[in-house]
Amino acid sequence: MERAVAENESREDLFYRLNVIPIHVPPLRERAGEILLLIQYFLKQHCLKKNIPQKLLSEAAIESLEHYDWPGNVRELENVIERLVILTDTDEIQFLDLPKRMQAVVQPPEATHIELGQDGINLKETLDTLENRLIADALQRAGGVKNKAAKLLGLNRTTLIEKMKKKQIDFPSNSLL
Repeated sequence: MERAVAENESREDLFYRLNVIPIHVPPLRERAGEILLLIQYFLKQHCLKKNIPQKLLSEAAIESLEHYDWPGNVRELENVIERLVILTDTDEIQFLDLPKRMQAVVQPPEATHIELGQDGINLKETLDTLENRLIADALQRAGGVKNKAAKLLGLNRTTLIEKMKKKQIDFPSNSLL
């Protein structure tokens, strides 16, 4: 406001009236330590307000939100959390649930780290194991509800059921994994 008064863009008397005790509040990007606390507060507040079971954020989602620049400050953070509470079907908000602009801040989490060894790998076996783990993880997160698990995997419910039968995956006892 001082600059605006100096350039005759604002009234000087108004500036002195408002400037009794100047307070400098740094932008959210300079207060990284507060982001997680604000996320937890807004999650709790919006879940209660909308009568939705309490949601959590995955580690990857938290990391992405902590590294985001927050040009809209705390209001932008609150709006994002409110949106996630409303639009996310599961109890845990994942990295891929975040708006695209926030996903671009960090590398997406790896499902698993697989290296091509000196002698190579058995690709079919490796992919089969990975698919089994992802199906089990989706079923776990969805509480055994196949519709939700299929949605998490980007599959039709019938496709998921076919894969489970073929691989003999019996949730909740995923003894093959």
